[in-house]
Amino acid sequence: MERFEGRCWLDWWANSSINFGGIKISVVITPTETGWDAHGQLISDLSDDDREGFIFLCDMSPVFTLRFQDGSTVEVTVTPTDDDRFTLTEYTGPADIQVDYRIDV
Repeated sequence: MERFEGRCWLDWWANSSINFGGIKISVVITPTETGWDAHGQLISDLSDDDREGFIFLCDMSPVFTLRFQDGSTVEVTVTPTDDDRFTLTEYTGPADIQVDYRIDV
């Protein structure tokens, strides 16, 4: 693997057929001795609603599909760091994830 730097999408899937949300990001992926290190940020021209939606999805479940421009994908866990920045790690958990989220009204 070579260093990758470019634009990608983070997709959040509600199930195998419904993409609940996707957001365009800028990401840097660097190979390491044990795998890879990745960090990214939301692109600057996103609306406040897009940013809030991203944070909402991260709170429900931090597991996203990282989708590259060529259509290839990898499951990742997103860990917000500050402002619009985050780190990515490869998701190695179960294929089906239970999301239990409650909204108090």
